[in-house]
Amino acid sequence: MTVASEGVAAKKVVRMGVIGAGNFASRRHIPDILKCPEARLEAFCRRDPEARARLAAFFHLPPERAYADWRQMLEEVPLDAVVIATPHALHYEQAKAALERGLHVLVEKPMAVRAVEAQELNALAEAKGLKLAVALNPPHWAHCHQIRRALHDERMGELEAASLFWCSSAEPLFGKAPLPENLPGVVPPSLFRADPNLTGGGYFIDGGSHLVSELLWTTGRRVKRVTAVADNYPSDMRISVSLELDNAAFANITTIGDSKFVNRRLRHIFACTGGTVTVNHWEFETSITLHEQQVRRFKEADMLPVEGPVANFVSAILGYGSLYSPGTHGADVVEVVEAVYRSLQTGKSITLPLTNAAEVSG
Repeated sequence: MTVASEGVAAKKVVRMGVIGAGNFASRRHIPDILKCPEARLEAFCRRDPEARARLAAFFHLPPERAYADWRQMLEEVPLDAVVIATPHALHYEQAKAALERGLHVLVEKPMAVRAVEAQELNALAEAKGLKLAVALNPPHWAHCHQIRRALHDERMGELEAASLFWCSSAEPLFGKAPLPENLPGVVPPSLFRADPNLTGGGYFIDGGSHLVSELLWTTGRRVKRVTAVADNYPSDMRISVSLELDNAAFANITTIGDSKFVNRRLRHIFACTGGTVTVNHWEFETSITLHEQQVRRFKEADMLPVEGPVANFVSAILGYGSLYSPGTHGADVVEVVEAVYRSLQTGKSITLPLTNAAEVSG
């Protein structure tokens, strides 16, 4: 047991720091830490001094606990765990440094931009006996838990095909349109997504990571081969991905990030030998059918909520439960996403597992 873990066990309070206190952390992770009775926000870092001061005042954090340098925060503040919500390409270095200091880590998606990096983080966490979690949405959505149970019901039979489709406008986050005036969050987004060197790609590595997660997490299948086409490489906004799964099923994931339609659109289908699961619209209207007979129909709002990333992370650290989205799942997602960009780069189908992952650029 690490020194940090001994402190957690004794106090039953997880002392947490946030690396990358930006727009998303200000409206999701930090409020979730403050709402969790067994967690305590000890410090955060944000480079921009004006935003840092605004965040500290809003969340009632002493100014001396609002850092410009995440390394200094790790050095000076006694912590048990960190949440990492920085640009994608920074996740690996920051997560590795935190794990090496004996801290549990919850990292935003994608957990890294290279499969070899994700695998190294998992190996390090396992060697040190630490929790490594990834804030992918599907494992923390109640309707996905129901879909997972349905797809593993023997009456549903074997998965034959799947299709996942997201259509929305994320152009403001990529610096392609003005930010809405009513955007939630204490501070505005940094627009790092406009730089593929910081994102590791375009819209797919961002929003598409959730769809890869949903496919893998609900079905329990692995991906064998990936073929992708997109409007642009590496800064895609429109992409379609074909995937061959390990049971000979085929799946397709399509993401449109620059739609001019007024509302977001979503439609997912899981087709099995004994039934079908469909999901429609952003209310996640889910229908489960077995042998042409509808068994269940519900929305996300109809379900009892499951633990969010922070609450589940804290529960796992304290030994109350297991991680819904562990680093191993995050690494599986990274491998598929990296294969997507390798396919775009080469114009070829990519076979998994990846080899020489560290040599691939872009």
